[in-house]
Amino acid sequence: MKKIELLSPAKNVETGIAAIDHGADAVYIGGPVFGAREKAVNSIADIEKLCKHAALYDAKVYVTLNTLLFDNELEQARKIVCDCWNIGVDAMIIQDMALLQMDLPPIALHASTQCHNNTVEKVKFLEKMGFSQVVLARELTINEIKEISDNTNVLLEFFVHGALCVCYSGQCYLSYYIGGRSANRGACAQPCRLSWDLVDENDSLLIKNKHLLSLKDLNNSKNIRSLMDAGISSFKIEGRLKDIDYVKNTTAYYRKAIDDVLESDSEYVRSSRGNSFFTFIPSLEKSFSRGFSDYFLNGRQKDIDSPYTPKSMGEYIGKVTNVGRNSLTVMTSKTLHNGDGLCFIDKDRQIQGFLVNAVDGKTVIPNQMRPVTKGTDIYRNSDPVRMKSLEQSKNCRKMDIKLRLFDTDNGYSMSVGFYDDDLHDITMSFPTDKIIADNKSAATDNIRRKATQWGDTPFNIKEFVLDMSETYFIPASVLGNMKRVLVDAVKSYLVGNHIENRILRNSYDNDYPYPCDHVDYLSNIINDESLKFYENHGVKDIKYGVEKRMPSSLLKVMTTKHCIRYANGMCCRETGKPATPLILKNDVGSFRIEFDCKNCVMNIFADVSK
Repeated sequence: MKKIELLSPAKNVETGIAAIDHGADAVYIGGPVFGAREKAVNSIADIEKLCKHAALYDAKVYVTLNTLLFDNELEQARKIVCDCWNIGVDAMIIQDMALLQMDLPPIALHASTQCHNNTVEKVKFLEKMGFSQVVLARELTINEIKEISDNTNVLLEFFVHGALCVCYSGQCYLSYYIGGRSANRGACAQPCRLSWDLVDENDSLLIKNKHLLSLKDLNNSKNIRSLMDAGISSFKIEGRLKDIDYVKNTTAYYRKAIDDVLESDSEYVRSSRGNSFFTFIPSLEKSFSRGFSDYFLNGRQKDIDSPYTPKSMGEYIGKVTNVGRNSLTVMTSKTLHNGDGLCFIDKDRQIQGFLVNAVDGKTVIPNQMRPVTKGTDIYRNSDPVRMKSLEQSKNCRKMDIKLRLFDTDNGYSMSVGFYDDDLHDITMSFPTDKIIADNKSAATDNIRRKATQWGDTPFNIKEFVLDMSETYFIPASVLGNMKRVLVDAVKSYLVGNHIENRILRNSYDNDYPYPCDHVDYLSNIINDESLKFYENHGVKDIKYGVEKRMPSSLLKVMTTKHCIRYANGMCCRETGKPATPLILKNDVGSFRIEFDCKNCVMNIFADVSK
């Protein structure tokens, strides 16, 4: 059976624990530095805490070390890998090939999507380099994923939900060119979310002040089965900067979506243990989103961009049916609350929002009246009632166990058995005086009640066996101590078992050639060890990455499958007109767009010679 993994993001240890509790089979989290998110760093001590919690459920923790590294940072990065190995981390997610040149512990390595993993040849190469898992490019279609899976043996990971970078990951230099903040160094300023003007080569205005490079968010919840059948084993939710409520909600939603497939097909099995129970109904529309698409998974589609706002619109509520002097009425099936945040797109195609001060059925009184008109679509991007429900959802993952309590010559023993064949029973003995009960029925009832109250532990007593040679009276304090000691022993065993059975890094093929014999700045080489890596694998012509050496003339700041022509009714295949270059510009710069219609790709260039 093929193990299937739900992989959730963690901004910090609290979010990571919440992700595990709400059904994640694995979480990915940034370390102290070099984690591709400057605002999501975590200490080794905090990551160790997360590892111990995840290991209880045989869930995994992956640490991101996926920025490009300068020469003077390599030893620090190596030490982080060693520290992560020592505390029980399951794998490191990396981009810089210099790490393969270094003396590392046998921790598993995953190839970040920033390695630009979009072809069979590239993924096969990474497999030969010892990577255990490869994060595929988001732009791939279901058929392209299947082709990669059919021709490789490495585990394949794919983003199924969250924010989309418009550029191929690892290939975007727009932020670095504009302000020196490198996406490949974890400091992207997200200029793609800005508004832009679009002009032709004669400077004639075609589109004014739209977010032309801002995409809707990814949602592949309806494609889970197809992705499994195509070869994906790890389903990744984006969002290492997202708050804990987002992670709880999206994890819970995808947990159910994946479990629905697992329950219907014995070919697939979950990769961790335990079941989660929620105090809320998971709904993707109720978390941050710019609207949804499944991007290119099922081919090129219209309406994948979010040109009017890069902000979250939230869930659709309904249409305005009446506007009063200080109120508005919405035709909706949703229950509205005081404190809700509602928003809409106005006649100028700008987002407008307000808070709800009071509700009377379907009529709301805003804190400030906005220029809303009858027929306007209303969205809710803040719901305090739901937020409270999410906040209360804690300690919601349990493992079913069998509990046996029996007497011994000098006291009692308590034993935990698991429904997982890979685990053995844990038995603890407790020497104590045995007191024969006067009231046998009451004593038995008391033992059963007290022995099976395991509170907020990770365990659910599914089966309890009381196996006594005589009916004894056991004080509540004795039973409580027995449970505490046993719980600690079981936790220790589960954590140790998980760490002992971690997947180790695969063998490295020193002689396997890189797919091509020359690499330019798009390969992101900014240190000498990375350069040696490519030389060792047959590359003859090597150029440094832009963070180390900027090209002298044109710089391709972005390569994207999103096409501005196609999105705005100007596709040459549809209009019959030539796909002449266009210009994107705003206050931060002017950039030339060239269209590779043969490969259905859009390239954006900056003239660095100016």
